[in-house]
Amino acid sequence: MKRYMLDTNMVSFLLNERLSVLDRAASVPMEALCISAVTKGEMLFGVARRPGAHSLRQVVDEFLLRVDVLPWDSSVAEVYGRLRASLETQGRRLDDVDLMIAAHALSENAILVTNDQAFRWVAALELEDWTQN
Repeated sequence: MKRYMLDTNMVSFLLNERLSVLDRAASVPMEALCISAVTKGEMLFGVARRPGAHSLRQVVDEFLLRVDVLPWDSSVAEVYGRLRASLETQGRRLDDVDLMIAAHALSENAILVTNDQAFRWVAALELEDWTQN
């Protein structure tokens, strides 16, 4: 089964009920969706920055109960090291968190679902943008 790893921005679109993202997410089996533990960290950071946003916390918690959160482990770190070195050699740079998520998607052979154009620099990474109709 092909896995779809949602980037942080795509999770945000999903939680904010962007129709094109909701429709596409509903078209794949729930077990095919996943996020990186790095994305979970970014989501929890966003919630922590808004301590009074109780409804946001509830939506995030419900989402995290339903989606498969993949651990960022030693094998992902190996991919990260090679990917970072390769991009640096090419004179390209990704934000550290984006680079970690890209490495995680590569290590899982997952399609990274994002609308962040920075990921296009990672040649081996399969991308989908669910915000486009």
